[in-house]
Amino acid sequence: MAYVHGGRLVAQALKRHGTTHLFTLCGGHIQAIYDGCLDEDIRVVDTRHEQTAGHAADGYARVTGRPGVCAVTAGPGVTDVVTAVANAQRAGIPMVVVGGAGPRILTDMGSLQDMDCVTLMRPITKWSVQVPEVRRIGEYIDSAFRIAQAGVPGPVFLEMPLDLLMNMHDDAELPATRPLAEPPRPAGDPRSVAAAAQLLKEAQRPVFLIGTQIRWSPHRDSVKRAADAFEVPFYVNGMARGSLPADHAGLFSRSRRYALAEADVVFVFGTPFDFRVEYGRSPTWAETVRIVQVDLDGAELGRNRRVDVAIHGDSGIVLTQLLEAAGAKKAPEWLAAVRADETKRRGKMLAEIDSNDSPPNPLRVCAELGKRLKPNDIVIGDGGDFVATAAYVLKMEWPQLWMDPGPLGTLGVGPGYAMAAKLARPDANVVLVYGDGSFGLHALEFEAMARQNIPVVAVIGNDAGWTQIRRGQIDIYGAERAVATALEYTRYEKVVEACGGVGFWVEKIEDLGPALDAAFASKKPACVNVKIAKSDFRKGAISV
Repeated sequence: MAYVHGGRLVAQALKRHGTTHLFTLCGGHIQAIYDGCLDEDIRVVDTRHEQTAGHAADGYARVTGRPGVCAVTAGPGVTDVVTAVANAQRAGIPMVVVGGAGPRILTDMGSLQDMDCVTLMRPITKWSVQVPEVRRIGEYIDSAFRIAQAGVPGPVFLEMPLDLLMNMHDDAELPATRPLAEPPRPAGDPRSVAAAAQLLKEAQRPVFLIGTQIRWSPHRDSVKRAADAFEVPFYVNGMARGSLPADHAGLFSRSRRYALAEADVVFVFGTPFDFRVEYGRSPTWAETVRIVQVDLDGAELGRNRRVDVAIHGDSGIVLTQLLEAAGAKKAPEWLAAVRADETKRRGKMLAEIDSNDSPPNPLRVCAELGKRLKPNDIVIGDGGDFVATAAYVLKMEWPQLWMDPGPLGTLGVGPGYAMAAKLARPDANVVLVYGDGSFGLHALEFEAMARQNIPVVAVIGNDAGWTQIRRGQIDIYGAERAVATALEYTRYEKVVEACGGVGFWVEKIEDLGPALDAAFASKKPACVNVKIAKSDFRKGAISV
């Protein structure tokens, strides 16, 4: 072996963990890492903003199941990635962020971009630390990957000063630590599982809610096995979308409020009692409902409401245990009642889905996109009103993936997620469903995509406004006092064209299908910018 610089040791350690791509925006403090990646055959993917590099690391993890990695330069490079790290932390996504820093000998002397980034990152990471010396780089990266994937996944921050990355060390001296074959995942306490099984056997109107934590389970297929055996209503959110076939008799989406208000037992797997489910409280939830909550974070159990059975465990493993303990369960009358509500609510959507009006109805746009999705494709939601519409219209089934920011509600995730998704799954079509507002946050990432041959298709629902906010603003304050939420019908597709991609402007329904087909066939970064009609589909939706 040989003496190599610290940047090469970083790359060697990342390689041991299966890292194939490093997402970054260049900075002098971290250049040695790029040099090491070239030698270790790790592709360096550059972005136009550090926030995108962070979102790309997040997106890589969502697609591959392994932590994504980004490297950002010192000071403002780290502050720029904070939003992406916070989003990953709230969504429970494993990622490793390497931050540069000035030479340690110049700490607190006013060197370029000198600031205390380790303290800055602590509230939004599982571990934030400065690597102390070059010979321990591998050990710290091993720890970073282990911590990022342990329990509830999340981000880790490693600060690596310039002198550490430039110093030399013998790469034959491997760390005493090693990558784990796979992260450990806890099963549920058998007593609690037995109690949950008894509640299921006694229940007349049971409901299952399955959340993002199922993505990290070694038993992800247990969702379908459970739905097949129990024959009761299942609702999925976040990264659990696609865990059941779109035509599965137990899968519902539009009737959740009805089901929660009428249920006698609700099983909540890997999703918190947050704003998305009205914090688990009435009137959305029945006053007398009994709750079984399963979560990788023991501290999450019982937060915001009482629960009857609390199980600290992996969602997929506990579902498997519950199957073994409870056996089959049938509630045909209850299933039929929920199906009736679902059918009624979906019936209200059909007129808009089938609409031939121009400009195109947003539900029709999403339906036309859905017709063109293939079994391995990935859809990314980056926006408010239009994306929420797409979430109800598009029918996803694994290995298809739906990716959205998660509960932090961060706009601007799209380009980073899309770049990472296309690189991690090159045979897939990657579609970025955009609001016209969110497009403006990181539009120049299409230059990075075009230059690095990362073809994705963006579909913008252009309603000339931040509609998810504007609708409520008008209801509360009146149209004459609705400020800061109106936009123009801007030709965003021309921005993509200027960046080296292809663009399509759609105002008429007859142009929509051909534009989508041409975008998918282009093999370039593409943007279909659709002027959409107004719709009351999301009327009354709360965005705070």
